[in-house]
This record gives sequence, structure tokens and C-alpha cells, in this order.
Amino acid sequence: MRVSSRAVLIAAVVALAAGPLAAADYEVPGDRSAKDIVPAGMLKGPHHRVRGAVPTDGYTHRWTVDSDFGVFEVAGDGALRKLIPEIAAIVELRKFSKTEAFTKGLWTATKAPVGFVKSLVTHPVDTVTGVPKGAYELVENVGTSVSTTRNPAEDSRAAQVLKMSSYKRDYANKLDVDVYSSNKVLQKDLNSVAWAASVGDLAFSAAMLPAGVGGTVVSNVRLANSVKNVVKEEPPQRLRIRNDEALTRIGIGEDLRTRFLDHPSFTPRQLTIVCANLEALKDVGGRDAFVTVALGAQDEVQATFYTTMVQLLRGYHETVSVLTGITPLNRIVVAQTGAGQAVLALPLDRLIWTDRVDQVSGHFKTGYAATGFNGKVDLWLTGTASARARQALAERRFAVTEQVHRRVEVLD
Repeated sequence: MRVSSRAVLIAAVVALAAGPLAAADYEVPGDRSAKDIVPAGMLKGPHHRVRGAVPTDGYTHRWTVDSDFGVFEVAGDGALRKLIPEIAAIVELRKFSKTEAFTKGLWTATKAPVGFVKSLVTHPVDTVTGVPKGAYELVENVGTSVSTTRNPAEDSRAAQVLKMSSYKRDYANKLDVDVYSSNKVLQKDLNSVAWAASVGDLAFSAAMLPAGVGGTVVSNVRLANSVKNVVKEEPPQRLRIRNDEALTRIGIGEDLRTRFLDHPSFTPRQLTIVCANLEALKDVGGRDAFVTVALGAQDEVQATFYTTMVQLLRGYHETVSVLTGITPLNRIVVAQTGAGQAVLALPLDRLIWTDRVDQVSGHFKTGYAATGFNGKVDLWLTGTASARARQALAERRFAVTEQVHRRVEVLD
């Protein structure tokens, strides 16, 4: 799993402004200890071990995990929370691939006339779709249009891909992993089992798999469960239609909708999460501004950043104070409450007090001039802030709330 650029993560704190240094005693980014960041249960399991030294750039943790299936490198605490259940899922899929039922299904599948489907086990997968690009394009081409009069199932190849896709979504859902994950090891094993099940007439139900160990424990999982169910039931082209309808309902113009839904860095699951959360921000102005800013995502890490950000804003809106508007600020957004509070929701792992954080927080307080702004800023972080950063920010009327993913529903 590729460690992506940190441009957006830094841009979340480093805006285009500069100002005089207002404080000394700046902190320097360095390695942190894994045991000081995540629960001990995540650090080691029967099939994985998280390396103890965790590099950080002052915003994001860089994790390296040794496993029975190779070395994984991921950026961000959320990515680690996502990876550990994926390793457990790989274990279960490998167990099944050693059974007599799988061997029989695989033997039958090799005799199937649908030649291109056979390659799903061995060919590299597309990181967005989880299946070879040609197969994905086939399904997209025959099924995207809501007004099409042609039945995709009339094409035997398309029908086979749709069948495999359905099995694969079922298995991923039961194991509580992302069917669109960029984890190529997971994708290969999901493809292998789903392929044998669909082409080889393998009688293998998702009920035979153990329940997954992933997911975030929150007090209200209504929206999260709704998104999970939709992603499980609907193939990518149907998700696109549903997401387009959701964006239309909240007043996003056609050109902006198309560019966002066609964005190569967002997976169908991420787009579904974003659209559902934007729709949940009822009567909040400027939701089109969020979509416009999110178009700047350049890779998986940045797409995940925006996907988490909108979930935090929705969580604040529902559990703390009703938001009235969203305003773009360089490559992030600022929300505002009816009482005049500014809200910055930043998916950062560790915020320390550096000269840049000093400059930008100072500039924000003097340069942010939204109507009704009362001078107070709620800063929501998915991670933590150093004691020095909390103190300095408090002096500028920033109220820092840490690990907010534990108090509102967030899908990693």
C-alpha cells in the first residue's frame, strides 16, 4: 500500500499566508513510539506486528506493519485502523482457499468459457475498483446510464462480472473491510474467492465467514450502517447514479457533480460517504464549496482526508452545534455556527507547535472575516495535539478537541 504525498495534510495547517513569528519554543517533528499512540491490541497479533518507531512530520503518522503477507506501509492512524482488519480478512480468505470446496470451484472455473474473468486471480488489480480495469470499464459502459434500455445481464461477460462483484461485496461486508481498498493482497484474495464462487458455481456463502473485527465504535451508527449497506448491495455504476441524485438534491450543479463523481482519486465507497454526509448537513450553505475544494485531491491519502473531514463536520453539526455555512480556505474549508463560532475539522494524527502552525493560526485569527464570526474557533482533530500546541492555541481562543472520531461516526 503506497505512502502518498502529504500536500493536503500540510495544507490543512499551512495556508498561503505568512506573518511574524509570535512565539518561541517551537517543537520539531520526530519519531514517536507506537505504544504511545494506539492500543496495545493493535500493535501485535498472530499475523502482524506494528513497528515501534513511528515517523511523523508534525501532522501525519507513518506506519510500517510486518505481516505474514508482506510489509505494509500506510500514512495516517485511520489507515492503520483500516489495515489491521484487512490482515485478519486475508487470513480468513486464505483459510478458505485451502478447502476442498474452493479447490473444486477453482477447477470448474478454469474450464469456464469466459476467458477474461479467469485473469481476475492473477492480474494486477486496479487500485480504485479492485478488479482489472477492463472488466470495470465493461460494467460501467453497459450499466451507467439510468435511462439505458439495454439490460447489462444480456451480455454474458457483463453478467459474470456483476455476479462476481456481488459475491465480492458480500464477502467484504461480512469481513468488515472496504471492497474498494487499495490493499492489493486483500484484493487478490477477495477476487480469488469471488471468482471461484461465481464462475465455478461454488456453494460458498458469506455467512460461512467470521464476522469482521473492523469498524469504529460510536454512539450512533445509523448513517455509517446505511452507507455500508448501500455499498454492499449496489455495484459501482449504481452507486454513481445514487450519488449523483444526492448531490442534485442538495443543489450541486451538473458540471461540478460530474467532475467530482469522475474524480480518479475517490473510490465509489468514498464518494458515497461524502455524498451521504453532505446531504446530512441539512440547510448548511456552501456545500458546493466543499465539493470544489475536494476536487483538489491528488491521491488516495488526500481523498481520505476530505472523506474524513466531511464526516467530522456532519458529526459536529449533529452533536455540538448546528452549522450555518461552509467557506473555502485554500485547500480546506471553515464551517461556522449560528452563534458565530468557526469550526476547523482536520483529520490530523499529531499537531505540534511549529513556526508554521504559529504563523497560520495567527493569520487565521486576523484574516478570517466571515460575517458574524465571534473570534472563537473550535478545532477538531482525529488525533492529538502536544501540550505546547494546545496552550499556544488556547491563547488565541482555539478550543482543541482531540480524537473526535471516537465521539462521532467516522468510516475509515
